[in-house]
Amino acid sequence: MKKISAGQIVLLVALGAMLILTGVWAFSVWGASSGVEMDKHGWIALGLGAFFSLLVGCGLMALMFFSSRSGHDDIADPFRRPDRED
Repeated sequence: MKKISAGQIVLLVALGAMLILTGVWAFSVWGASSGVEMDKHGWIALGLGAFFSLLVGCGLMALMFFSSRSGHDDIADPFRRPDRED
């Protein structure tokens, strides 16, 4: 089993502290906005924003998948060697 170095421990502690602080901040913001009501325009904007964000994310993932399958990325990778058939 590999031992964890001091630098890795410091990194894990820092990342854990950031996670905890982010959770505390999110909880405080959630509680501060509890009295605010959203009308129908807000719900429409939220729904459209979520839909188009998902659409753009799926579209970019599809483009990346098709680009890697078609061979367009082979030129951009200098470390990939073409398979030679002798």
